[in-house]
Order: sequence, then C-alpha cells, then structure tokens
Amino acid sequence: MKKWSLLALLLAMLLVLAACGSDESEEGSTGGEGGTEGETYTVGIDTTYPPFEFEVDGEYTGIDIDLIKAIAENQEFEIEFSPMDFGGIIPALQAGQLDVAIAGMSITDERKEVVDFSDPYFDAGISLVVAESNTDITALEDLEGKTVAVKSGTTGAQFARDNEAKYGYTIAQFEDSPSMFQEVSNGNADVLLEDYPVIAYAIAESGLELKTVGDRLTGDQYGIAVLKGENAELLEKINAGLQELRDSGEYDEILAKYIAAE
Repeated sequence: MKKWSLLALLLAMLLVLAACGSDESEEGSTGGEGGTEGETYTVGIDTTYPPFEFEVDGEYTGIDIDLIKAIAENQEFEIEFSPMDFGGIIPALQAGQLDVAIAGMSITDERKEVVDFSDPYFDAGISLVVAESNTDITALEDLEGKTVAVKSGTTGAQFARDNEAKYGYTIAQFEDSPSMFQEVSNGNADVLLEDYPVIAYAIAESGLELKTVGDRLTGDQYGIAVLKGENAELLEKINAGLQELRDSGEYDEILAKYIAAE
C-alpha cells in the first residue's frame, strides 16, 4: 500500500513539473508584453568613424554605439552590431541583412528615397581639410587642378561630385576615413572632405598633421535609419528613446564623453 502511495506522489510531482515547464516555454515565446519587448535587431555600423564609431581592445565604442545601446535599454529591446564599410550599409538594409543603421549618416533627400530616418540626433557639417603645412588652400575656389579625397557613400563624396565641374578638381575615393586622412598627410591628395566633428576628433586624438580651413560647407544632421516603409514600430521606439535620453540629460553625457562643446 505504501508503495502505491509513493508511486502516486511521484507521478503527481512529475505532472506539476511538466506543467511549469510548458508555462515557461510559452512565456519565452511572446517576446514580452505586446510581442515587441525583448526582440533583437541587427544594427549596421562603420567602426572607422571616431568619435561616433570605433573599436578599442575588441570593444565597439563611440557616440553612436553608446546612444543606440541607451535607446535599446530605454525601450527594452536587444541589439546586435554588424560592422561594415559605410557604402555597404544602405544596400544591406535593402537586402534585409540589417534592421537599423547608425553610422554618422547624414539625412539627405536622396537617402530618404530608400530609408526612413529617426529625428536628427547630431548637427554636423562638411569641412575642407588640408595638410598642416598647406597655405595654398583656404576655400573651394582654391581647388582648381587639385586632388580631393573623399570617403565612398558619404555626403562629402556627393558634395565633391556635385561641385567637381564648377571648381575643376579631381576626385579620389576611399573606403574608410583613415586611408583618406593618410592620403592627404602623405601629399598624395591635396585636400579631403570630412564631417567636422570626425576630423576634429581625429586631429586631436591621433596627432594627424592636418588642419581644417574655411567655413563648414554644409549643415548636415545625422539620423538613425531603417528601410523605407519597414520597421515603423521600431522607428517609433527609437524616437521615443532618443527624446527620453535628451530629457534626462543622458544624451548630453554621452556626447561629453567624446567631444568638447564648441
């Protein structure tokens, strides 16, 4: 009799454990309340773009990295980074390899044809950059017959193409910023076009023998991108998180880690 009682008790315990396991499995598949919290999104980045995105001791860091991490934490979703050349980011969004991109990407009408942007998160602008010893170039009017280095896929590259005939220079394209900087430092190119905060940081931190000249050529703003017509809910979360970071002061704290106020 005792054996049968013990067997019944063990059977009852097994049934209870099985029911608990089933409940946990069902909870894990919902992705959180509303079915969106806890989802994981793949984020395209370009790690050759300090102070916005770069790598230190195998870890991604920079303004963009800290910002998207803080937005994800605020809005309760997960992210995975996918580093690539800047010129490949929008094609990767179009191919479904990325859900979102944050890469110091200027908001332009041309890009708006294929991606939807978040609210602007940084005011940038293109600057002319020459070797420290160069005294011949101070403005666009000085570029006739010169070689202008640009990074592929950027607003600097677009600006150079749009004004090539007007100012009579030759364009040399590069896939990353360091190669472009080195080309001007070595004297193989006369001038480069780069977003002001990026080149200011590079000169200050790496000791590049370069300098900016003249006024900023554009008034670009950076935005976070998703494929046009896709991920509208994610874009809403990004904008909401960005606004909360601004309101709380965390946004200013992130910027202050990498760049000084002008």
